[in-house]
Amino acid sequence: MSEQPQQPSQPPGYGYPNQGPGAAGQAGPYGYPHGGHQQPGYQPPPGGYQSPGYQQAPGYYAGDPGAPYGYDPYGRPYSDKSKIVAGVLQLFLGGFGIGRFYTGSVGIGIAQLFTCGGLGFWALIDGIMYLVSNDRTDAQGRILRG
Repeated sequence: MSEQPQQPSQPPGYGYPNQGPGAAGQAGPYGYPHGGHQQPGYQPPPGGYQSPGYQQAPGYYAGDPGAPYGYDPYGRPYSDKSKIVAGVLQLFLGGFGIGRFYTGSVGIGIAQLFTCGGLGFWALIDGIMYLVSNDRTDAQGRILRG
């Protein structure tokens, strides 16, 4: 009379090591446990998974209400006004101070209106400066978009 060795309830190679038959998290098909098996002491991060090395690119719009059009590479907020529009308005209608009114500089716009744009010289130089300069700002101090 020969005794047959007892067959395991699972085929070898499936499930987690040191796990007896019928233990919690019993292996399902392909050796993965049923349900969400977590390692002891592991807590998932709050708010879901975020990549540890992810950073936003410079100039990326981050949803800041103080910068409706994002930031320039130096971190300064962009304005909703365009320097090209301001320069062209100042070149053609600078005697009336229209370029300055467009950017929100009402005081200088009124001065240009009363002096006819500095007899045209002030308006011409101001219009050229709007077109070639990268540091022109609006009334809120935001950099004009190019």
